[in-house]
Amino acid sequence: MRHLLLPPGLAVLACLYATTGQAHEDSFHCEAVTESVAEAGFDDVVTVTCTDNQALIAGDTYPDHEMMTGIIGTNEQVPVPAVNYASPITLAPVSGTEPHTRDAALGVAVNGVPIYDYTAGGEMSQADLATYQANLDTVATGQLDACGGHAGRGDDYHYHAAPTCMIDQMANKGPDAIIGWAFDGFPIYADTNPDGTVIAAGVLDVCNGQADDVFGYRYHTSEGAPYIIQCLMGEVPDIDALPRVRPLGAAEGGRGPEAGQPPRGGVDDLVFVQDHDGTRTMTYSYQGGDYYIKYAPSETENCYNFETRTVTNGGALFAQELCRE
Repeated sequence: MRHLLLPPGLAVLACLYATTGQAHEDSFHCEAVTESVAEAGFDDVVTVTCTDNQALIAGDTYPDHEMMTGIIGTNEQVPVPAVNYASPITLAPVSGTEPHTRDAALGVAVNGVPIYDYTAGGEMSQADLATYQANLDTVATGQLDACGGHAGRGDDYHYHAAPTCMIDQMANKGPDAIIGWAFDGFPIYADTNPDGTVIAAGVLDVCNGQADDVFGYRYHTSEGAPYIIQCLMGEVPDIDALPRVRPLGAAEGGRGPEAGQPPRGGVDDLVFVQDHDGTRTMTYSYQGGDYYIKYAPSETENCYNFETRTVTNGGALFAQELCRE
């Protein structure tokens, strides 16, 4: 969606909202979310469905750009598609009185990939928001790839910083392009104002946002911490009900393996590749040893045959069929 210079359809809706109220606000916001995905060129892999009060952005959380390669502080997790993961975007956003945080996604990029805050240490308190968490900074500790993302405890790919590779893919790449949406209904832009001007120091608030003349409020990415949306400044109906990607489970039922633990000091030469048959392999070395996680689609829908040799399991060979619920 274009900011300030609205497309004809949205300009009409914006005028209608200004004179007739809530129903038209919802319609305008639904159109804005839908167009942000379409204009970026991701409407072939991401769907937008609007209900009475939400726009659901649905995809498989698995982007079509390089992933994982170059990570040093790996948690020995890998990206597995989460089919039909749906992100609910409030259609009538309302600014709140205090920021909200959670140990999970705060929004979604226009390619359907979830967006988290910059940390990797659980939910931040109100005090944490005001203090830079250096030891939990996923950028500074080498936990992210060159595209601003990694795979988390749910073996799901998500962003913790500006999704630079996705932005490069966007058909409407530019300062006025919306790159994502927070769950509270406010848009996310890149590092500059939508008109291309530099954001002055001290303008962005604790959630990395500022007032907006079209949507009332907007978030930004930034070169320094917190890099991307850090908290929700708007209201959400039930923050505990917002979506999470659940960890993979064993095909025969029950829990899958425990989440990986970052090897002390980081790994070397981490590379992630995907073959044409769907086989994915992440290789890396640690203290002179070679390790890998290899997985391929099994005959069961949404399931994968895994073979791993990781630092977390002491280098022992592990093989199991794991599935998305």
